[in-house]
Amino acid sequence: MRTIAHVDLDAFYVSVELLRRPDLRGLPVVVAGSGPRAVVTTASYEAREFGVGSATPASRARRLCPDAIFIPPDFDAYRAVSRDVMEHVRATVATVEVAGLDEAYLDLSDLVAPHAAMRRLIADIGSSTGLGCSVGIGQSKLVAKVASDAEKPRGFVVLSREEACARFGAAPPALLPGVGPKTAERLDAMGIATIAALAAASQDALAERFGARLGPYPRPSGAVRGRRTGHVGPRRGVGVARDHLRPRHRRPGGDGGRARELTSRLCEALIKQDRRGRTIGIKVRLDDFSTHTRARTLPQAVNRAAEVGAVARELLREFAPPRPVRLLGVRIASFEAGADESAPQLALPV
Repeated sequence: MRTIAHVDLDAFYVSVELLRRPDLRGLPVVVAGSGPRAVVTTASYEAREFGVGSATPASRARRLCPDAIFIPPDFDAYRAVSRDVMEHVRATVATVEVAGLDEAYLDLSDLVAPHAAMRRLIADIGSSTGLGCSVGIGQSKLVAKVASDAEKPRGFVVLSREEACARFGAAPPALLPGVGPKTAERLDAMGIATIAALAAASQDALAERFGARLGPYPRPSGAVRGRRTGHVGPRRGVGVARDHLRPRHRRPGGDGGRARELTSRLCEALIKQDRRGRTIGIKVRLDDFSTHTRARTLPQAVNRAAEVGAVARELLREFAPPRPVRLLGVRIASFEAGADESAPQLALPV
């Protein structure tokens, strides 16, 4: 039987900061930038009681919790701790898919005692790094992901497909990874207010409203019911993205400066890892929330900002966004043979 685990470090950025400033334990702590469009990256559980969560605008977080202690993000430190944690994960399980600095999917199918192995891993991470994590275990990545969120912090939840359906069927669709506020709002307008209702919905009706895909769930009848297992394995590429809280009204190709900034950060990381890829792509989300991708494969693998950036900006000029841009991303894939493709996906803070 397929057994998948999702390991999620609890309040990761805040937890790293508390390792450096233990005097702040038990207090509402928020990691966020200081700019006018800054958003919260992570909030401690004490701050979350005031309604402060990830992606909350920093200005609103200050109003919700005026006594909170705000700390600017230190992504170099977070990446270093993440690498340490993922080394422990890979030492325990052979097949790992790193989904971010603070989370990973593990295929436990070949382990004789998968639950015991995960409890040992949790203890190992805690003793070596001082960090706590939550674990969800199920027969699919979807069930494992939702289970890991169910009893945070330091949760350990094991669910079969039937148990997941019973436990989360009455929950709103926004609980599912990939169903954001806008999609949830549109589903609600269709009379789909629960996960059970989404699972029972007509795929034709969903396709008519959302197109061929509903986020990552092209076949909700199977995926939302927890049947679709999904492949656990290294990610095929890495990228960076910048999300604009207000759509940017620019001339076609006018986000070239932003693409240059993203490319610089991406290539800096690739050079440190000595990784090169042949396929360069961009991702553009417009103000109507439509998402468009473009890619080009080069004859030779590259990792220099000048080479990657030239292709990214050309792709952006050729696409010529017809509407204001909400998000712009640059990614690289098709790495050279032997390259480690399991490194965490990179992200720029807003």
